[in-house]
Amino acid sequence: MSPTHSNAPCPVCQGIPGTGDSRALHERSRCDESRPRAVATTLLDHRPGLCRPRGLRARARPPGRARISVLWRSTCVDLDRQLLWAQTGEDVVFDPVPVRTGRDSEETRPGWHEIYWRSRDHVSTIYDDAPMPYARFFDEGQALHGRLDDLYDGGGSAGCVNLRLGDAQRLWDLLDVGDQVYIWGTKPGTGG
Repeated sequence: MSPTHSNAPCPVCQGIPGTGDSRALHERSRCDESRPRAVATTLLDHRPGLCRPRGLRARARPPGRARISVLWRSTCVDLDRQLLWAQTGEDVVFDPVPVRTGRDSEETRPGWHEIYWRSRDHVSTIYDDAPMPYARFFDEGQALHGRLDDLYDGGGSAGCVNLRLGDAQRLWDLLDVGDQVYIWGTKPGTGG
């Protein structure tokens, strides 16, 4: 039985299931109606533990002492599914949104990174004055930033994590210098 699709965007990946690159993202996000619809729940139930900063361990509460709460802020980038979300502790504070990451031979570098610089109206000095609105730099020039054009136009970025402009703007006030970015997986179609 083949799945039926409406023209409404998928609530998980925001793609229209039957169209071009958004269909590919929709299929990678595993939110096709022929599959279980619990992707967002599965993602948010199982991925938060992956976004715990290095060296942060749960500490046992000493008898008779109040519980000590350790909170951290992490932005999580799943290259396999081309999704980004943000957490404070185990709580998701920015729901998953689609992203476009580095193309083959210019992959987004995986691992733990730290935001070291923010620039609201940044323009690239490397890539023909390309606009990089709401840029948060995390690894030797790679950044989380908005994209003015269609997110799915082209095969990928030059290593940055591109967001739809509205998503980048909403994320701007949430992330600051010193916040962690955790990137893992391999973008489909790249050498990783």
